[in-house]
Amino acid sequence: MASITTDAQGRVVDQIALQNAVRLLLANVDDPDREGLQGTPGRVVRALWEMTRGQMESPEAILSTTFDEPCDEMVVLSGIAFTSLCEHHLLPFTGTVDIGYIPGKVVGLSKLARLVDCFSRRLQIQERMTAQIADSLDTCLDAQGVAVIVRGKHACMACRGVRKAGAIMVTSAMRGVLKDNPTARAEFLELIK
Repeated sequence: MASITTDAQGRVVDQIALQNAVRLLLANVDDPDREGLQGTPGRVVRALWEMTRGQMESPEAILSTTFDEPCDEMVVLSGIAFTSLCEHHLLPFTGTVDIGYIPGKVVGLSKLARLVDCFSRRLQIQERMTAQIADSLDTCLDAQGVAVIVRGKHACMACRGVRKAGAIMVTSAMRGVLKDNPTARAEFLELIK
């Protein structure tokens, strides 16, 4: 692998400098030359790139292929698994996303999962991720209504600070009729039970 590369956004990236930064971090907590840690700087850099590649993806591109199919009823996809990195501690949070929308345009179900990946594979906070998913669906699909519920377990809560491993954070974002119409919102909440 070349030391100097360019990422998808045109930024110059120095792989060796990144690995040296990880090595410096390791040197402050352990011996970076011991057998188990020798390859760690490269692995950490590759893992960070993989876990943040959503920053280089476009939600508009993901949702651009739609079907000319009339549909005025709610579409729900629940239990979409995700892993993200908390931007405050660079520790993972994992969980599931439930999406419901009343389409203006119909999109393939795999696109909903890809949209979750687009926003979860970034340095992130759960509240923002929830809103970003809802806003993209609302805007790109001309939806009559959108509902997004995210349930996440945060390593920053479990392994440091208050150390509450079983805590689950729940965030929601509602748009259009799924926000304004209690009957539609209740239907969504019943469907994801």
